[in-house]
Amino acid sequence: MVLKKNELINTTGGALTASLFNAVVKGFMFIFDLGKSVGSSISRIINKNYC
Repeated sequence: MVLKKNELINTTGGALTASLFNAVVKGFMFIFDLGKSVGSSISRIINKNYC
């Protein structure tokens, strides 16, 4: 398939793809889980509940 110059100029692509969206969501979930585990550790240290 050969495109003409006008067709190449008018070609648009999606900036927000599903893979980008999934990467952002996974990043937020990682930060959320990290915060939960750190908060849980701090709570256990404060309450001296190590079991």
